[in-house]
Amino acid sequence: MRKIGKQTIEFENMPNIISSYSIVGPKEGKGNFSQYFHKILDDDLFFQDSYEKAERKLFLTATQEALKKCDMSQQDIDVLIGGDLMNQIISSNFNARELQAPFLGVFGACSTMVESLIVGACLIDGNGFKNAVCVTGSHFSTAEKQFRYPLELGTQRPPTSQWTVTGAGCIILSSKDSNVKITKATIGKVVDWNVCDVNNMGGAMAPAALETLYTFFEDTQTKPDDYDLILTGDLGKLGSEILRDLMEFRGYKLGANYGDCGQMIFSNEQKVFQGGSGCGCVASVLSSYVIDRLKCGKLKKVIVVATGALMSTISSQQGDSIPCIAHLVLLEGKDV
Repeated sequence: MRKIGKQTIEFENMPNIISSYSIVGPKEGKGNFSQYFHKILDDDLFFQDSYEKAERKLFLTATQEALKKCDMSQQDIDVLIGGDLMNQIISSNFNARELQAPFLGVFGACSTMVESLIVGACLIDGNGFKNAVCVTGSHFSTAEKQFRYPLELGTQRPPTSQWTVTGAGCIILSSKDSNVKITKATIGKVVDWNVCDVNNMGGAMAPAALETLYTFFEDTQTKPDDYDLILTGDLGKLGSEILRDLMEFRGYKLGANYGDCGQMIFSNEQKVFQGGSGCGCVASVLSSYVIDRLKCGKLKKVIVVATGALMSTISSQQGDSIPCIAHLVLLEGKDV
């Protein structure tokens, strides 16, 4: 691989996506991507006695089913890469315990899926590994308990808030050839525009998306119209509108080919204010809808920019602002 410009990597061997699997909760299954998700739960407890255990099962199910789709076993995993929102990424850790595979735990909040793909792509492109399994996810009920209020309180949500997606996505990268590849990646910088409102993640993360997307266009000497789809996650309705304005101010106008996973995953009738969020949002949409459209040739070049708010309950309770980051991958499909 080689570096282009300031922050962008071009992969010489172009790591291949050979399998993907998405699993979501019942609310997500009633949204706009219901026909693309591989499994929709009837109950977000997933036959477990706690939401935390249900989140772990989401991870394990997504990983095992993705392996089945490409006729791989646990022993074929050269490296397992993943993270989540729970303290000390316990969902990913317990998943790795079950799979007994070499494990790299990463954390980028809601940007973790793309961060995992970048790490996995680098390892495969350098001929160090043949297969890298990347998996991330989230659960509405576990995130609410950890970052906001106990569910039993029934706390009223402000209009700027987003709904943490219950879901997980697994993507398997390989040196084996396929018709969907990761060709470039841009590693983001931490950006903080002094937003302190933990119920306004879109407003906090939009500047990070701006910096990464702008840097990618500058590094590659391309423009938004060169791509079939530019997808962010998870800015929601407000954050994606802010990003449009900021990008246009920087000289790049985002057109009809721009969308946001958080804004798109739920339907308008579901009344979730600004849309979805959480590691599972971009992970489930990417591992289902996006890869499906690339495989069948309906999309050829897709930019995915995943954003993450790098705060914790401790920092927010102490009145700190919210540092954010955005990572980017470029996916390309062959003519079918």
